[in-house]
Amino acid sequence: MYYRRKILLSLLQVFDGSIDKIALQKLLFLICLRQEKKSFFFVPYKLGCFSFQANADLSTLKKYQQTDETETDWLKTDDHDYLPDLLLSDKKAIGEVKASFGLLSRDELIKMTYQKHPYFSINSSIAAQVLTQDELKIVIKQKPVKSKTTLFTIGYEGITLEQYLNKLIINDVRVLCDVRKNPLSMKYGFSKTQLRNACNGVGIDYIHIPELGIQSEKRKQLKTQADYDELFVYYRAGVLKDETEKQKEILLLLKEKKRIALTCFEANIYQCHRKHLAESIAKMGGFKYELNHV
Repeated sequence: MYYRRKILLSLLQVFDGSIDKIALQKLLFLICLRQEKKSFFFVPYKLGCFSFQANADLSTLKKYQQTDETETDWLKTDDHDYLPDLLLSDKKAIGEVKASFGLLSRDELIKMTYQKHPYFSINSSIAAQVLTQDELKIVIKQKPVKSKTTLFTIGYEGITLEQYLNKLIINDVRVLCDVRKNPLSMKYGFSKTQLRNACNGVGIDYIHIPELGIQSEKRKQLKTQADYDELFVYYRAGVLKDETEKQKEILLLLKEKKRIALTCFEANIYQCHRKHLAESIAKMGGFKYELNHV
C-alpha cells in the first residue's frame, strides 16, 4: 500500500473512523503543513484547500473495501491499526492536528484555514460568506493577476497534479493548451478528462490540440539527446510546416487571453516538442510577446 494512503487511513482512525469530506481535506492540509516530505499537495479549489490525489486515493481505498462514503462523510471500514506503520513525525503531526483542531466543526475549519492560508481560498465560492470584508480583501490580494501577455510552456514530469496546477495559477495562466497527440498518461491527473476537469476547477480553460503533437511510434527508442534532436528535425520540417493554421489559432488565442501555456510531459524543455512549437509561434508575424518555459 502507498504510504500516503496509510496517512489517510490513520487520520480517519484517530477521528473514530468518520470525517466530513470537506473537513477531511482541511485536516489533511494541516497535517501536510507539518510534514517535511509532503504526503499530499493542495490547490485553491471551490471550497478552499483541496488535494485531488487524496480524493482519488480515498476512492481507490473504497474499491478495496478499506473506506466507504456517505453523501457527506468518508468512513474507515477495515480494522487494521495503521498508526504503527507511520513515521514518528507523521504520528506526531496527526496527533497535534487532532488535539488542536479535532473539536472544530467543518465550517469552523473552513473559516480558520481561509484566515490563516488565504491563497487557498482565492477560488472559493463561499469566501464572501465566511470572511469579514477585511479578511476577504486579503484573499483577493493573494490571487495572482498579471498584465504582460506571455506564452508559457510547462511539463508535468516529476511533479504532482497539484504542484503543476499551482504553477499555472501563480503565473496567472488562463488557458492550458494540451499539445500531446494522445492525451493519456499513467500519471494520476494528466489524462485528458482528469486534467480538463482539474483545470476547470481552478478557473483555467483547457483545450486539446492533437494536430501539434508527435505520434507515439516516433517517440520510441529515445535514449540520448541526439535521438531527441533527430526527432525534432522531423517535427519542425513536417508537423510544424504542415500545421501553420493551428499555430495561428494559438497566436490568436494568446492575443485574446493574454496568458496561455503549452503543455506536454517532459520536464527537460530540450527533450520536448513544445519548445519547438513555442519558438515557431514566436517567429510568426504579430508575435511581440514574452516566451517563458516554466
